[in-house]
Amino acid sequence: MIASAGIEREVLIVVCAISAGVHAALTPEHFADGAGPGLGFLAAAVLLASLVVGLTYRPVSRITVVGAGAVLAGLIASYAFATTTGVPVLHPAAEPVDGLALATKAIEAVGLLAAMHLLWRGRPVVAVTRHHVKGRLT
Repeated sequence: MIASAGIEREVLIVVCAISAGVHAALTPEHFADGAGPGLGFLAAAVLLASLVVGLTYRPVSRITVVGAGAVLAGLIASYAFATTTGVPVLHPAAEPVDGLALATKAIEAVGLLAAMHLLWRGRPVVAVTRHHVKGRLT
């Protein structure tokens, strides 16, 4: 049986992997719009891929979960700015709302909720079990 913290951790890994793939796939298209948007998408893809590796490694530290939550929250907020007011320097003009982007932001929101739940509950990120060998006292 997988503990709730284990499921939340797995959800966070899958969310970061999906988002990394989407951002990596859209990087060339955004480089066509300019260096700022292209570098932003490239940085997001690299950060998310690094988080997937960091979250997959056991035991996962709280700092990795905090980092994943911060990156996901930043991506959601930056999309909100990109579609309303634009992002100064990187993408000054507001861009139209896109179905793929909305789906990606919904997935990222699920990952953010999983990260927050892991941190707020004070649970260990990986369930630790102690195995007792039959016939031994320790």
